Order: sequence, then C-alpha cells, then structure tokens
Amino acid sequence: MKKTVFALSITLLFIACNIEKTGYALKATVDGEVEDSTKVYLRTTDSLNQLVEIDTAQITEGSFEFEGNQEIPQLHYIFIEGLMGNVPVILENGSISVKFQRDSLSFAKVGGTPQNEFFADFMEGSRSFIEMGRSFNDDMRKAAAARDTAMIESLREESLELQEKMKNFNIDFIKENPNALVSALILENLMRTRILQTKEVDSLFQNFTPEIKATKPGKNLEKQLERTKATDIGEVAPDFSGPTPDGTVLALNEVTVKGKVTLIDFWAAWCRPCRVENPNIVNVYNKYKDKGLNIVGVSLDAREEQWKQAIAQDGLEWHHVSHLKRFQDPVAQLYNVNAIPAAFLLDENGVIVAKNLRGPALEKKVAELLN
Repeated sequence: MKKTVFALSITLLFIACNIEKTGYALKATVDGEVEDSTKVYLRTTDSLNQLVEIDTAQITEGSFEFEGNQEIPQLHYIFIEGLMGNVPVILENGSISVKFQRDSLSFAKVGGTPQNEFFADFMEGSRSFIEMGRSFNDDMRKAAAARDTAMIESLREESLELQEKMKNFNIDFIKENPNALVSALILENLMRTRILQTKEVDSLFQNFTPEIKATKPGKNLEKQLERTKATDIGEVAPDFSGPTPDGTVLALNEVTVKGKVTLIDFWAAWCRPCRVENPNIVNVYNKYKDKGLNIVGVSLDAREEQWKQAIAQDGLEWHHVSHLKRFQDPVAQLYNVNAIPAAFLLDENGVIVAKNLRGPALEKKVAELLN
C-alpha cells in the first residue's frame, strides 16, 4: 500500500511539473546604479485615458519581476521611482524580458512574447524618423534665430516630406502586421489626428485579426468608426440635448426645424484656434441669420464661468449647450470629436453636408445652401 501511495505521489508531482504555466512573468534588469528597494510601478490607462496602477515591485540587485494573468494583450508602462520617463511594454501571457539603462528608459529592449517583438520592430523602424524630427527642429530653431526665411521655407517643405514618409511607414506596418497590437495603437492615433480618412481607417481595421479587434484599442477603433460613419457627410445628424447657459435644456431638433441651415460648432473658451475663428463665425451668422442660418455652439469647457465669459467676450449670440466635461462631453463623444475646433454643417433636413469649414469656405457653403 505504501509503495502504491508513493508511486501515485511521484506521478502527480511529475504531472504538476509538466503542466504549462499560464499568465505572464515579466523579468527586468536595470544597468546603472539603482538602490535596492527602489519602487517600481506597473501602470496602464483606464477608459478616461488616465494612468492607473496595476502592480508594484522593488528593485533587488538591479532586477525586478511582475507576475499575473493578462488574457487580452494591453499596453502598460513601467515607472521607476526617482527616474524620468517610463518603459512601454505590452502585457500578455508568456515570458517577457525587459532590459534598460537607468538614464535612458525610452531605449529599453523589450521582447520574449509575440506582441512585444512586434512592438520592438515598430520602435526600431520609427527611430530614424524620431532622429530626423529632432534634427529638423534644431535646424528650424537656428533658421528662425537667424531670420533666414529661405531656409525656413525649405525646412517646411522637408517637414511635409518627412510627415508623408512617416505616414506611409505607419500604414505599411499596419498592412504587414494585422495581428499586432501596436498596429491597432498606430491606427487609433492616425484616426484621432485625422491623418487618415474614415474609409482608409475602416479598410485597415477590417483586415485586423479577431484577436486584435478584441483588444482595447481594437474596440475603441470599432466604436469610433461607428460614430464617425453616423456623422459622415450625407448622414442625418444625430440628435442631442444639453444644458444651456441659463440652465434650461436645448435639443438639436428644436433648432433645425426653425431654419434652413444649422451649424454645430464644437469649441471651448480655452481653445485658442476656436477663439481666433469666432469672429469669422460671428460675421457669417450676422450676415445670414435672417436668411435661415442657425448655430448651436457645443462647448467643451469644464468651468461654467469661463464658458459664459467667452460667449459674452466673443459676441456669440446664438444657441449654446455644454455638459462642462471637456472631451467627455456626451455630445462630443456622440459626434466622435476629439479635437477642436470642429464643426458640422446641416441642411434644412438635418443632413450633414459639410464638416470643419472655416474662414471664407464656411461663408461660401452657407451662401450656396441658402441661395
């Protein structure tokens, strides 16, 4: 009987040792003098894009570890107490290795798992653009100090070429790596900065693998695409309502039925480009309000007094709403607005006919619709 129990114990031990470990094991080493017990923080971003702490560790003899389980790959950041910057790392199940110098966290070498290898490849390829960008900025500062207008103009042309090369590099990487989380992160940024049109973003997104579509940036892209398609030119503008400066509630459909053309203008008191554009909008409004032009200003302010003060200072004598939640304003989210100024021009049927028109272009389109 004892022999049987002993044999069973050995068998169970053998099985246990051969069970494949799940979860992630992140092992990091730091070159350079870092005191033992220095704290290390593992952080990621929440739904509001704010950093939240996931785990902590301490450095012992130049190394530290994190362990856990991460079913869906997600971008995280390693912060070292007392050191500037952070180390971006994609947390996914598997063995992740991190090596970096204490004085250059941005040049950390991360690998060991598929998504981190993709990330490393992208960072390696984009480093040349970063260096060219730094060199360009230095040359531009020198040219500006010397008031060398010819050189400034030449550098501006070089800047456009560099931006185009970076854009093509990013697009090529996304196309070649539809199974990489970093591809979704790049595409999310290209959409947010309006570098790509909605159709281009959608085409690249549809090529992603199901695993990447299920990640946080994948889901964000899907949601943004849905919202953007709903506010494309030719679509009926989504209805909304919001608090007015006097405390009542105003709905978009209350405004559109009273005029032939409606401008939905997203702005804020703190937005310098918005304030610069306001005199042009005032001019267009005064010229065409009696012919059927209505405006609804949607403010992305956070402070009521600043919002009201800007309305008075700029003479914005039209409808206004704001939830005073900056870019978390539900109207801004409904229209997928992540940068201001932003504007949507509607015809008498509430159909979006133009977007983000400014200066003479806005007046020309309004005149065309009203005539």
